[in-house]
Amino acid sequence: MKRIHVYISGRVQGVFFRAETQRTATSLKLTGWVRNMDDGRVEAVFEGEPDEIERMLDWCHQGPPASRVDRVEAAEEAFTGTMQGFRIVY
Repeated sequence: MKRIHVYISGRVQGVFFRAETQRTATSLKLTGWVRNMDDGRVEAVFEGEPDEIERMLDWCHQGPPASRVDRVEAAEEAFTGTMQGFRIVY
């Protein structure tokens, strides 16, 4: 199992990025969370099977149709297995 912490920059707020991230992560059976940051980026943590994490990272580089992703910063962290479901944090 794997855990990844990502920061996504570009036009990623106000374009349903969090909702689509939640939908995609849930469909990949990942756990974690996603939130908007005050600096205009989106931050997310994903936990799950390594192959599904890679698929989620690929999606993060594209985002939903109305978004424009300029940069994705990703760092692997120690897997915890403590999160249940995938939620949007406000």
